[in-house]
Amino acid sequence: MTPTIGVPEVLARSRAAIGPAMAAALDRLNPEIRRVATYHVGWTDADGTPVESPGGKGIRPTLAMLSAEAAWADSALGIPGGVAVELVHNFSLIHDDIIDRDTERHHRPTVWSVYGVGPAIVAGDALQVLAHQVLLESSPERGAAASAALADATAAMIAGQAEDIAFEKRRDVTVEQCMAMSSAKTGALLGCASSIGAILAGAPEATVWALRDYGRHLGLAFQAVDDLLGIWGDPARTGKPAGSDLRQRKKSMPVVAALAAGGADSDELRSLVVGPVGANGSLGPLTPDEVERAAYLVEACGGRAWTAVRAKANLDTALGALERVRLSAVPHRELADIAVFVLEREA
Repeated sequence: MTPTIGVPEVLARSRAAIGPAMAAALDRLNPEIRRVATYHVGWTDADGTPVESPGGKGIRPTLAMLSAEAAWADSALGIPGGVAVELVHNFSLIHDDIIDRDTERHHRPTVWSVYGVGPAIVAGDALQVLAHQVLLESSPERGAAASAALADATAAMIAGQAEDIAFEKRRDVTVEQCMAMSSAKTGALLGCASSIGAILAGAPEATVWALRDYGRHLGLAFQAVDDLLGIWGDPARTGKPAGSDLRQRKKSMPVVAALAAGGADSDELRSLVVGPVGANGSLGPLTPDEVERAAYLVEACGGRAWTAVRAKANLDTALGALERVRLSAVPHRELADIAVFVLEREA
């Protein structure tokens, strides 16, 4: 299945609508925080001077707008939801870079490496608060419900991040535990993005839940692809060093599946990624040679293939969720096309 040629146009349309609203939201921030935030989203350099920015794909805001349209409402009703979800997403990225000690994102130095850990934490916190302000001011009737949905999704995302960090110190992580962590860490926010426009449009609960389930499974597919890119992605396209997840000994889907496979290759991979008994997560990053060897072992143990299969299975489940309720035809098709686009993306 191949996405239609219209997906880039759908994303561009969404970015054009969300951009001014996002700019208006960021303009409300304290000047010091705004300088950090606009740098993070790629609009300015470290000194606050505007720069040309290609911007991201804008998948989350697009899902928010399409969910309003799919619920037979004007896409504009989904704009506050799109802005809010994008603000929370960027809050999580800023904090993730601190946690992972990543110094590069999208071919630019990360916020904490430019401004320091303190300003980065404060900027991330400010974006999360701003997201709820945007929603609560968007609609007297439905803003509170949308804010509550975003709060629930954010809480799940944070819990998933906590599990991800805890996994680094655990010798044994099951495939089921890894999938549950990914569902929370990535699926919850995409589920919110895919339904928040419908909430703001006053859609029936069944419609909201179908769209949320679509987004949650899309999130699992998204995370599976992201985990594959974290090991085998092209740095020129991902903006991160090759094998970045392996370098940090992350127990991502491919790694956990490979460790569960058993055999000599799996045992060797365990010694590389997990380390000897008693290491307790205190090991440093893998060397480039160790990263290369670990990537080979993950693939040899079937971790790469298993993750690709899981991505496709969650895509199918996401598409099935869209069939549970009657949605407006054009946004229904565009939601399906975006799901395929996410699975087949190269960066």
